Amino acid sequence: MRWLLIGAAICMACDRCLAEQPVPARPNILWLIAEDLGPHLGCYGTKEVATPHLDQLARKGVRYTRFFTTAPVCSPSRSAFMTGMYQTTIGAHHHRSHRDDAFRLPEGVRLASDWFRETGYFTANVTSFPQGIGPGPGVLNVGSGKTDWNFTYVGKPFDSDRWIELKDHTPFFAQINFSETHRPFRAPKLADPNKVEIPPYYPDHAVTRADWASYLDSLSELDRKIGVILQQLEKDDLADSTIIVFFGDNGQAHVRGKQWCYDSGLNVPLLIAWPRNFVAPKFFQSGRIDDRLIAAIDLLPTMLSLAGGEKPASMQGRIFLGEMADPARRYVFGARDRCDETPARLRTVRDDRYRYIRNYHPELPFLQANGYKENSYPVWKLLQQLNAQKKLTEVQAALTAPTMPAEELYDLQTDPHEICNLAESKVAEHQEVRDRLRRALDEWIDNSRDQGREPEPPEVARQRGSTKPGSNPNAPAIIKE
Repeated sequence: MRWLLIGAAICMACDRCLAEQPVPARPNILWLIAEDLGPHLGCYGTKEVATPHLDQLARKGVRYTRFFTTAPVCSPSRSAFMTGMYQTTIGAHHHRSHRDDAFRLPEGVRLASDWFRETGYFTANVTSFPQGIGPGPGVLNVGSGKTDWNFTYVGKPFDSDRWIELKDHTPFFAQINFSETHRPFRAPKLADPNKVEIPPYYPDHAVTRADWASYLDSLSELDRKIGVILQQLEKDDLADSTIIVFFGDNGQAHVRGKQWCYDSGLNVPLLIAWPRNFVAPKFFQSGRIDDRLIAAIDLLPTMLSLAGGEKPASMQGRIFLGEMADPARRYVFGARDRCDETPARLRTVRDDRYRYIRNYHPELPFLQANGYKENSYPVWKLLQQLNAQKKLTEVQAALTAPTMPAEELYDLQTDPHEICNLAESKVAEHQEVRDRLRRALDEWIDNSRDQGREPEPPEVARQRGSTKPGSNPNAPAIIKE
């Protein structure tokens, strides 16, 4: 009888395992990374979206409900989860910064692919697929190859970009990046705009509904492509030996989602499916829903530990699966700094019920100039137009105010859309929570050595911004009802 090992777990191989040769000693790891995506899959309860493949992944694996990125925009978020470090600690907090100044990661901080390679894993960021999967009829733009790190990497970050090399190079750590849910949305029309559920801080308008439906359609198209990848994994006899991890790089691509420190900007889906050739680790049970607070920077140390490696002592992410699991988080933290040409500094902390947000520039409006959003978000202009016509509710009009609150506190249990700010509440319980979360945020800023405490020179911000400041006269006009 043959034995299979993974970390400290030992199991007797079944006849199915014995019939498949060879079985790797350690599991492969495949990250499926979507862009600009909130937890809007069918398995999370969203209507008017078709996600059968991801829903099936959730049923056979674990669905996480409180998984948060550490930044609400791609480049700082990706810089964080690919290193297991807060972007604010490693100087990668400004969106798309350090692209041409040779900025390096701090001593001891390395990419996920470097840590896995050192552990004996083959690494890949897959963009090239067998015929019928890659770019071409049927499935378009599978594997964008996106990295988007806010630092300079010297060398070759991955061993390959070709799917065909994976089955001959096990164990592997591979990722596939999907761009479907990033604007502009181009998916076939499926969702009925009249039936989609939109948050109350957006106007219930034909433009809003059509835009939200297009977002859900892009997610349905993403699911279709995920299904093709999962099918190929089975075809290549890799499914039973590969940990599959699906997650988003930051929150939903909507006006109050991406770039903002609400749940809508930081809470993303996480699904993990465990391969049958290996014993599931501690804290993993197929078909389970996991409500623990987990940060995206926790993925790297967790997967590295499951691969037989050791979490570096200085890595800030926590292990949440297996015998080496760290204590569960009481808090998750997030940060938003300059995005493109738009300055900001926001810091946030969330526990299992409340979110506290601190805005270091409350004098700036929510809708301050941002060429990317003016070009890409039809609801951005809709808010401005309807506000001028005095057709917004009080909750919606708050987004058009000339200033923002310096502090925000929300009870996610009673107010999941985060629209009732309790920061100035006279209720003793709210004051206690606010003060506790204030202290927790201050401690995190100090202990994590938040580099955002040093302001970015204005000339650097102007140079780094990918779009020019000011209103964009060429932005698309709002579609009339």
